[in-house]
Amino acid sequence: MVTIKTSKGDIVLELLEKEAPETVKNFKQYIEEGHYNNTIFHRVIDNFMIQGGGFDTSFNQKPTREPVKNEADNQVSNACGTVAMARTMDPDSATAQFFINVADNDFLNFKAPTPQHYGYCVFARVTDGMDVVNAIKSVATGSRGMHDDVPEEDIIIKEMVID
Repeated sequence: MVTIKTSKGDIVLELLEKEAPETVKNFKQYIEEGHYNNTIFHRVIDNFMIQGGGFDTSFNQKPTREPVKNEADNQVSNACGTVAMARTMDPDSATAQFFINVADNDFLNFKAPTPQHYGYCVFARVTDGMDVVNAIKSVATGSRGMHDDVPEEDIIIKEMVID
């Protein structure tokens, strides 16, 4: 279990170690290093997802380790309340950024071992704090630099703790 302590309240996650062992190991290592402390949810799209783990409170991108292999073929769906790794168009490009699905996003699921159909690896699910997730998904957003869908008020990840 992991507790994400945010400026809006706590979100508790159950890690899916059996289904996504390398992704969970990667996520836990970032937590243990304190990577997520004082980062923000920098991308919020109601009826889609809330994304964090990549930018500090000054909106500077944080350095990361090497990407982790995409385990999206684990048969775990990007359903509302699940947590998946964010990535670029390269299926194996996920590092530290993650998102919490706030809707059933089946179109993000693994369909085939090709770059356009590989999907996004679900590695955790929210077990407590969906009220906090729902409060975050509803905040006003705008643009910040070259980024869209940025909360107008910082939603801070104060700390993550492995329970």
